[in-house]
Amino acid sequence: MAKKALFLDRDGVINKEVNYLHKIEDFEFIEGIFELCRFYQEKEYLIIVVTNQSGIARGYYTEKEFDRLTSWMIEEFSKHQIKLNKVYYCPHHPDINGTCECRKPDIGMFIEAKNDFDIDLENSIMVGDNERDIEAAIKAGVEKTYFFDEHKNITDSKATKIVHRLDAIYR
Repeated sequence: MAKKALFLDRDGVINKEVNYLHKIEDFEFIEGIFELCRFYQEKEYLIIVVTNQSGIARGYYTEKEFDRLTSWMIEEFSKHQIKLNKVYYCPHHPDINGTCECRKPDIGMFIEAKNDFDIDLENSIMVGDNERDIEAAIKAGVEKTYFFDEHKNITDSKATKIVHRLDAIYR
């Protein structure tokens, strides 16, 4: 039986936005992220991160540095009894590597997750902080999409709903 997933963008949803974040000391979790994940994990959703990481292509940090930060992040979730099932990332940038299928708003990471975990995309959820996150999810067939706008700057989105707090997704 296909599983449902809570898809999360990383920068701006899991952690405060820092340009080309790659150091643990610069990582700050967004208020409510652990509660959001725990809520959906208890409903048997897989927790999957889908993140563009063009800083790798740009040479700002290496895949090894990204892996180190990702391992630390997964461990921090684990300390809150939350299992991140997988972190998918796109290390490309179109101006450097040309086009790829994994960079949002393309759907490559969603399709890879679907194939890896037998995910029911239609009944899954996406939380992103950029319209390309929402567009990718919609193109992949995810019906519930939330645009997380902590700073209340966004007035229009293709998302199912714009939210300013993560708990507004499940309350």
